[in-house]
Amino acid sequence: MAPPSAIEVSAVTDISGVTIPDPLTAPVQSNDVYGRRRKADKSQWGVAAPADSVNFRHKSYEHKPKAKRWDHIISHEALIRKGNSLKKAAKYLGKPGIISLGGGLPSSEYFPFQELCLKVPQIGHFSEKEAQDTGIVITAGKHDFAQEKSIFDIATAFNYGQGSGSAQLLRWITEHTEMVHDIPYQDWRCTMSIGSTSALDMSLRMFTRPGDMILSEGYTFAVAVETATPLGVRIAGIPMDAEGLLPEAMDHILSTWDVSARGSRKPHLLYTVPTGQNPTGATQSKERRLAIYKVCQKHNVYILEDEPYYFLQMQPYTGTESEAESALQKTSHADLLQSLVPSLLSMDTDGRVMRLDSFSKVLSPGSRVGWVTASQQIVTMYQKHADVSTQGPAGMSQLILWKLLDEHWGHEGYLDWLGYIRREYTQRRNVILRACEKYLPREVVSWVAPMAGMFHWLRIHFRAHPSYPTLSIQDIEESIFLRVIDHGALVMRGSWFYANDQDEHDTLFFRATYAAAPAEKIEEGIRRFGVALREEFGIEG
Repeated sequence: MAPPSAIEVSAVTDISGVTIPDPLTAPVQSNDVYGRRRKADKSQWGVAAPADSVNFRHKSYEHKPKAKRWDHIISHEALIRKGNSLKKAAKYLGKPGIISLGGGLPSSEYFPFQELCLKVPQIGHFSEKEAQDTGIVITAGKHDFAQEKSIFDIATAFNYGQGSGSAQLLRWITEHTEMVHDIPYQDWRCTMSIGSTSALDMSLRMFTRPGDMILSEGYTFAVAVETATPLGVRIAGIPMDAEGLLPEAMDHILSTWDVSARGSRKPHLLYTVPTGQNPTGATQSKERRLAIYKVCQKHNVYILEDEPYYFLQMQPYTGTESEAESALQKTSHADLLQSLVPSLLSMDTDGRVMRLDSFSKVLSPGSRVGWVTASQQIVTMYQKHADVSTQGPAGMSQLILWKLLDEHWGHEGYLDWLGYIRREYTQRRNVILRACEKYLPREVVSWVAPMAGMFHWLRIHFRAHPSYPTLSIQDIEESIFLRVIDHGALVMRGSWFYANDQDEHDTLFFRATYAAAPAEKIEEGIRRFGVALREEFGIEG
C-alpha cells in the first residue's frame, strides 16, 4: 500500500493524529510526515546509493547551535580510518546513461529471488489471531523500482549497500527520530546499525583505548561488560536506586577520581540504559536524566544512550485489577509520545549523546536492524567503520522493514503498533507482579514494580538465610539458583550483571523476565520460585 501524498487531518480513531494548522511551522505529527517529504532524485534510491539523513529531516535546524567536537576523546583507530574508497564511486551510478564497469556489484539477474511476500497485520488489528485471520499480504518484486511500482525492490535491496543503510529505510528512521525526540542542536544525523550490541562495540572502539575505564550502572547489561573487556576497557559501576544510576554518586566518583588507585585515566564515557534498564528494570525520570546530563557536562563526559526498551514504558502498577485495566486504554499518538519520559537525546544541547535504537524489542530481534543518532562528526566516523566491517544491515531485513513501516503502516501505523505492544507488556508486567504478591515470601524477597521494559528485579534478603554468614553471598546465590532450577524454573543470577566484579557487593538479586512465557507460565514459574525460596530459607507454608 503506497503512502498518501499528504494527510491534513487524521481519521477519528482511538489512536489518532491532529489537524495541522500550519504545515510549514507546526511540529511534525505522525499522520503528516509523508506530505512534508522533499521530492527526491530517482538516483537516490538506486543500488548502493549514498544517503545522508540530513536530506530527510522535515524541520529547519539552522537556528539551533552546532554540536561540540569530540576530537579529544576519539581513538587513534577511528581517527586514521578512511572508510571504503571503492564505495565512494557509488554516487556516480545514478548518472543517467552511465555504463558501470567499476564496482563489483553483481547483476540482479543472478539473484534467485523473484518475489518476496509477507503476511502482516492491518493497522489496529495486531494480535496474532487477528493477523492470521485478517492480515494482508504485501509483496516486493525483483524489479519494482525499474517498473516504477515502488522505490525499493529486490534488485536494489539484495545487492551491496552503504554502511549508512539504504536511503529508503534511512528516510523513515530519520523521520521517526525527528518526530519522537525533537533534537535541540543543528548537525545531528542518523545512520543504521546491525543492532545495538554491534553499535556499542563500534562506539567503544571509537571512544576508548586499552586501559580506559568507562562509567555505567552498578548492575549493567552483561554483554556490555563482555564487549568492553577484550578491548582492555573496564567499567566503573555507579550506585543505583529505584530510578537507576545516582547522579550525585557519579559526580563523586568523577570528582575524586584517583588515577593511581584506579589504574586508569578519568572516564570520559558513560554507558547507560535509561529506560527499563537491563537487568534492574529501573527507569530514569526526566529530572534524573537532566541531573545525569548536567554531571556529564560538568566533567565533559560523552554519553552512550542505549534505549531498546524506550517504547515499552508503562503506567504505574496499582495492584487493583480495575485500575490496571483502565490504564491500558488506547490513546492518541500525541498522548502516547507525551507520556514517554524525554530521552537524553532530546535534552542534548551539546551533541554529547550517541543514542542507540533498535527494532529488536519492538518488532523482531532477528531483523538485526537498528540505528545510531549523534552529531555529524560522530556519525561520519561510525559510517566509515561500518563500511569496512559490518557494512549496512542485511538488505533483506531492510526491505522487509521498509515494506511494513513505510509502504504499509506508515508512521501512524507504527505508533499504533507501539501503543499495542506497550499495552501487551503492561499486562504481562501486571501478571508477574500479581504472581509475586501471591507466591513469594515477603520476609526474604522484595521488589520495585518496573515502569518499563521486560525485566523484574528481585532483591533477596540473604542475611535471613539460616547458613549466613557461614555461607557467603555468592554461595547463597548459587544455592538458590540451583534449587530454583530443581523446581523447574529459571531466573538469572544478579552477579552475572555486575559492572565490575572486583567491586565489593553486599546485595543479592535475581532477574526474572515477563517477555517470553504466556501468562499462566509466568505465574507458575513464580510459584516455583517461591517454593524454592521457602525451602532455601526454611520458611513454613
